[in-house]
Amino acid sequence: MARVSKGLAIISLCALALTACAKTDEPGAAPSPGQQRGPVRIGISLPLTGDFSEPGKGIQEGYQVWADRVNAKGGLLGRKVELIFRDDASDPNRVSSDYESLITQDKVDLVFGPFSSRLVIPAAKVAESYGMLFVEPAGAAAEVFEQGFKRLFYAAPAIASDHYDYLSDYLTRLPADQRPKTAAYASLDDPFAQGTAYGLRDKLAAAGIKTVVDEVYPPETTDFAPIAAKIAAAEPDLVVGGTQFEDSVGLVRALQELKVQPKLAAFSTGPTLAEFPAAVKGAAEHVISPVGWSATATFTGNQDLVKRYKEMFGGDANEDAANGYTVGQIVEAAVTAAKCADPSKECQDKLTAHIGQATFDTVVGPLSFDDKGRPEQAHMIQQYVNGKVEIVLPEQAKTAGIVYPKKPW
Repeated sequence: MARVSKGLAIISLCALALTACAKTDEPGAAPSPGQQRGPVRIGISLPLTGDFSEPGKGIQEGYQVWADRVNAKGGLLGRKVELIFRDDASDPNRVSSDYESLITQDKVDLVFGPFSSRLVIPAAKVAESYGMLFVEPAGAAAEVFEQGFKRLFYAAPAIASDHYDYLSDYLTRLPADQRPKTAAYASLDDPFAQGTAYGLRDKLAAAGIKTVVDEVYPPETTDFAPIAAKIAAAEPDLVVGGTQFEDSVGLVRALQELKVQPKLAAFSTGPTLAEFPAAVKGAAEHVISPVGWSATATFTGNQDLVKRYKEMFGGDANEDAANGYTVGQIVEAAVTAAKCADPSKECQDKLTAHIGQATFDTVVGPLSFDDKGRPEQAHMIQQYVNGKVEIVLPEQAKTAGIVYPKKPW
């Protein structure tokens, strides 16, 4: 009876001082739904310096544009978003320690992934070990999905080996007298870059297009003349580069100097950046690249991304920014559905389960994932036509017809 009386007394006191008992900002008080204390803190390590600094900064800007939009409409579950960035300097060891620190010392609520498969794998291992959801914008190499990760999702239309699927279909369906006979491949020693080039190589080889050059070069390569010389000697119909930005520029310049004249030239990542045409000094015309995003697309939130990016950074958004923004869109939808944004196992499990079974409307189109976190869609193919980036494949998305053969360099 004494216990019952004491309980009634407490209830009575609360009834007399309802405001005090209902406050959520007192020390130790449990926040009511939608009124959790403090911002949603999101930890992110990116290569803001080093080999991957160019796309790394693009990803960062995409994250920032997403956060700006979310905060303008009141945040996540009524809490403002705070992005906490670390610079991993394109170093796999450093990216691991960054996420370890963000999770254990900064005690972030959520984490977003870095750029490049080389950094995604060690980062995801840390996130997985702490039971954290890990949505990433740029880890597309096949080996990313062979690690047994249960909480990783790649927020883009296709994994690296499938980036060129529309192009391989186009080339292999050409009449026999128009179809290319030989191809040369040069790739950065990087899982993503090699994945894109070799995905196309394997499909074309299966269709009878002979590989005449297959070169892999280290990330620190700056002299591409020896590789270009091998390609020039082989006189291939196609030249394919598994590249990031700086090496795509270096390869194109070297090929141009040696007057290599393939019927088609395709490079991953580099040509999707606005700086590419100026960097290759007029050699961009008819260069092809797989692209997961287009500024002209009418997918959910895309025009808002384009507008906000210009307002915030004064230039035009690119695919890297779009990929970062897409990560935000997916996690935002999951947080809204799960009604939580905290590092607890219960919340992280709910977020992971939702992403694994849902389809998301994003700036790169509808996205869904298989049981390994791989996206189940496909990349478009872009080409520079009359100095302008056009979508040339697939048929249903194209803004111009593909130019093949390309004009001479």
